[in-house]
Amino acid sequence: MDTRTRHLGLAMAALALSLLTGCASVRLIDSDVVSVAAVPAGMNLQGAKYRFERLPSQVHNPEAGLAEQQAQTAMTAVGLVRDDAGASFSVLVGFNGTQYLADPWGRPLGTGWTPYGSVAIGSGFGGGFGSHVGLGMGMGMRFAPPTHYRREVSVIMRELKSGQVVYETRASHAGPWRDSVPIFATLFQAALANFPNPPAGLRRVNIELSR
Repeated sequence: MDTRTRHLGLAMAALALSLLTGCASVRLIDSDVVSVAAVPAGMNLQGAKYRFERLPSQVHNPEAGLAEQQAQTAMTAVGLVRDDAGASFSVLVGFNGTQYLADPWGRPLGTGWTPYGSVAIGSGFGGGFGSHVGLGMGMGMRFAPPTHYRREVSVIMRELKSGQVVYETRASHAGPWRDSVPIFATLFQAALANFPNPPAGLRRVNIELSR
């Protein structure tokens, strides 16, 4: 191998390594989003001023404040303005998350065929899954299935004067990522995509997030 060929090979190897490193530094959060706009004629939501409202169950929930901060960041990015004193709209933020044991395709165990064989899941879902988890395969081998997380957020925007809901959007994502805070923030960003003129029906919004 001559010197020029060797240098070319080294350069290509370095490029491949840099590409792999770059891909490993980010993850793609694919969110399922449904948004509905019901804006009366003559009303413009762009640049609208809003304030947050909470359900009684959210009043003493410290996570509600964090969710509102994340939603506010996403709403500011699309031109909405928080103004508690001069608001014309109220915004109700919703959020929830669950965890489940997943099959190789990321589906909750028990929803379809799995190559693992028999599956036994312990009882108790309050703070998580039960401790008795086993997967049987032929020779008595046992493998622990991975835990996945499903998270969902919603934003409901209501005109204060009439009480009419003028914009509603929801976003959900299921995957192996345990770090809830950045995932929820990304979901709010996805939920506000295409505001205030969203396409009809379910759509997929992909956002890259640092690991």
